[in-house]
Amino acid sequence: MESRALDVQCFLDEQPFSAMQRIIFALCFVIVLLDGFDTAAIGYIAPSLITEWGVPRPALAPVLSAALFGLAAGAICSGPVADRFGRKLVLTASVAVFGLASLLSAWADTLDHLVVWRFVTGLGLGAAMPNAVTLMSEFCAEKRRAVLVNAMFCGFPLGAAFGGFLAAWMIPLWGWRSVLLLGGIAPLVLAVLLLVLLPESVRYMVMKKYPAERIRAVLRRISASAENATSFVLLEKAPPTGQASGARVVLSRSYAVGSMMLWIAYFMGLVIFYALINWMPLLFGDAGLSPHSAALISALFPLGGIGAVFFGWLMDRYNGNKIIATGFVLTSVSVALVGMVAGHLALLVATVFLAGVIMNTAQSSLPALAATFYPTEGRATGVGWMLGLGRFGGIAGSFLVAELSRRHLSLSGIFLVVAIPGLIAAAALIIKQIAHPQAARAQPGAVLGH
Repeated sequence: MESRALDVQCFLDEQPFSAMQRIIFALCFVIVLLDGFDTAAIGYIAPSLITEWGVPRPALAPVLSAALFGLAAGAICSGPVADRFGRKLVLTASVAVFGLASLLSAWADTLDHLVVWRFVTGLGLGAAMPNAVTLMSEFCAEKRRAVLVNAMFCGFPLGAAFGGFLAAWMIPLWGWRSVLLLGGIAPLVLAVLLLVLLPESVRYMVMKKYPAERIRAVLRRISASAENATSFVLLEKAPPTGQASGARVVLSRSYAVGSMMLWIAYFMGLVIFYALINWMPLLFGDAGLSPHSAALISALFPLGGIGAVFFGWLMDRYNGNKIIATGFVLTSVSVALVGMVAGHLALLVATVFLAGVIMNTAQSSLPALAATFYPTEGRATGVGWMLGLGRFGGIAGSFLVAELSRRHLSLSGIFLVVAIPGLIAAAALIIKQIAHPQAARAQPGAVLGH
C-alpha cells in the first residue's frame, strides 16, 4: 500500500455530511435537549414543593441556585479533564452523573438533600454542555461548523420548553417526583447509547498520537476513501502554543486576551438573560399588567434561540466576532425599548419577543465562536471555562435587578441599565477581533506513526 498522510480536517471538509456525523449530531442534540429539560425542571416543580412540604418561597432559593453553582463548577472543571482524557469519556460520564443525580433528587425528603442532589445534577449538566459543543465542532467541516453547533445548541431552549409541557401534564397525574424521574432515566439510557455509538474526536486522537488504525476506523465510517491513509496530520488554523495542558493554552499569551473577552461577553449575555427571565413577570406586574398577562409575555423572551441557526450560517461565511457583536448591540437597543413600550400591550409583546430572538441568538452563538477560536489541545477547556465563568453572570443578573428595584428605579430605567451589558459584550468581541485578527495561517500538527 502506498504510504499516504491524511490531514483530518481537510478530509472532513471534502466529505458530504455522513450518516455517522448525523448520529453524532443527534446524540449531542439530545444531550443539550436533556440539559435544558433538567436545568429548568426545578422551576416547574417549585410550586408543588411549596404545597407539599409547606416551605416558604424564600426557602427554595438554595434549591433553585444549587444547580447554577454546579453548572459553573462542572463546566470549569470538565474542560481540562476532557482535553487530557478525551471528549467521549467525560461526555458519557457527565450524562450519567446528571441522570443519576436527578434520579436521587426524586427521592429527596428534605430541602437539604434536594440542594445536594441539585448541585450534583448541575455538575453533570455543566460538564456535558461544553463537551458536546467541542465534540460536535471537531467532527464538522469548517464551512458548516457554526451552523451545526448553533443548531445543536437549539436543543437547550427546546428542552426547557418541552419540559414545561411535560411537567404540566405529569405533575397532576403522578406528582412532582415524576418529572425528576424522567429527567434521570432518559440521560441514563442516553449514556448507554453514547458508550455504544459515539466515537472519540478524530482531531483529539491525532493530537494525542493515537494508533493510526484507531483513527482510520473512525474516518472509514465517514468515507471509505480514508482506507489508504497510513498516517494522519492535523493542520490547525489557530496558532500553536506548545503548552501541555488545556488550561495553559487558554491562558497563554496567544489566547489570553481572546479568552478574557469571551468570558466577559458570555457573562454579560447571561446578566441580561437571567435578569429578565427572573424579574420580567414581577416588573410587568408592577407596571399594571395582570399576573396572567405578565407571565405569558415574559415567556416569549426565551423562545428566540432558533435564530442561532441563521447566525451560524452567517458565521460560517463572515467574521463571527463582528456578527455576534452586532447581535449584542441590537440586544441592548431592543431591551431598552421593552421598558419604554410597557404601556402599550401589542408593542410590548412584539418588543419582548424581538429582544428574546436577538439576545438568545447572540448568546447561543458564542460557544461555536469559542470552539473555532481555540486549537484542539485547548478547545474543551476554552469552551468549558467560558460557559462556566459565564454562569456567574446569571447570578449577578438576578441581584442586579433586585438592587435596582430597591433603589426605586422606574421600569424604563431598570431596562436601560439591564441593556448596558449588551454593549459591554459587543465591545469585548470587538477587542477580541482586534487582538486576534483572523489571519493565522495553518500550522502542521502531530503526525502519527505508521
